[in-house]
Amino acid sequence: MKLDRSLIPALCITCIFMIPHAVQTCTSFCLHNDDEVVFGKNYDWSLDDGILIVNKRNMSKTAMGEDHPAHWTSTYGSVTFNQYGRELPLGGMNEAGLVIETMWLTETEYPVADSRPAVSNLQWVQYQLDNSSTVEEVIASDTLVRIGPGSVAKTHYLVSDRSGSCASIEFVDGKLVYHKNGMMHVKTLTNSTYSESIQFLHQHKGFGGSLPIPQDAHSLGRFVRASDMLKAYDSKNGESAVDYAFSILASAAQGEWTQWSIVYDIRDLRIHFRTLGHPDVRYVDLDSLDFSCATEVRVVNLNVDLAGDILHSLEDYATTVNLDLVLSTFGQTDFLKDVPEDVLQAIARYPESTTCTE
Repeated sequence: MKLDRSLIPALCITCIFMIPHAVQTCTSFCLHNDDEVVFGKNYDWSLDDGILIVNKRNMSKTAMGEDHPAHWTSTYGSVTFNQYGRELPLGGMNEAGLVIETMWLTETEYPVADSRPAVSNLQWVQYQLDNSSTVEEVIASDTLVRIGPGSVAKTHYLVSDRSGSCASIEFVDGKLVYHKNGMMHVKTLTNSTYSESIQFLHQHKGFGGSLPIPQDAHSLGRFVRASDMLKAYDSKNGESAVDYAFSILASAAQGEWTQWSIVYDIRDLRIHFRTLGHPDVRYVDLDSLDFSCATEVRVVNLNVDLAGDILHSLEDYATTVNLDLVLSTFGQTDFLKDVPEDVLQAIARYPESTTCTE
């Protein structure tokens, strides 16, 4: 079955309003110490619904709901965390070790329409996981593709790769602004611009100022607290970087709003995660997955009560899985619950418009 392209304009309107509050209190960071490269993310929102998806390489795609859509074929397979539909991830890691996560940023202004083809702000995440292996490639892609101006869900991104390179990526005054490596005083991102966060950080003890480390839940407070914990990490104390990353996430957690806590072990290509409803840590090794598009896409519901390695709990993807997810999350989201049934069906069927080129 092919996607009805006549539904794309309405579908686009739906997509741009998906997450205006979903990431307002999220926290992300990169921990790079000696041979360890670890990335942590708290996803804070009112809904716990979601699926982990094994996305395939060599898939030909056309961006959803854009007047001048980007076209590409995925170079890399990836594992993503999706709440509002397949191909619209909130974050994930690809087989090259690139990690991208989203957070809300009110100051975001996406580029105006120009000659570059466009993707939505969430499909930009999938585009990068499909095409990029390094932070530098993500930044360089700004010459090739843009986030469409209709994407009014205001997000910014933290990106890291297997070398330990890390960057914040924001869209300010319609232009991509980044801080990476030597430009980053700390490798942390919450829900304020990186520049504002650094200015606030320097007012605190251990970072040039005299103020105590804040313990509040606000964006800047979480930024300082997570940065202080990153600075304090010492691998010689015997605690693994993964365990310590979960400790940072616990410090930044927002009670029942923190639905998912994810730790990406980039060097070992392993994703660890726990959810509010099922706090046992689960993991999946990307080296154990088949990313060939000649095989079925695999998924697992994040609400399944599992622990440890989830490889054998992965199931074949079906459109009904996507439809059930979309119906559930849209129906529970106040500003999305009136989206027409045909549009929800189109979102659920969108992955059928992608094709394997193997």
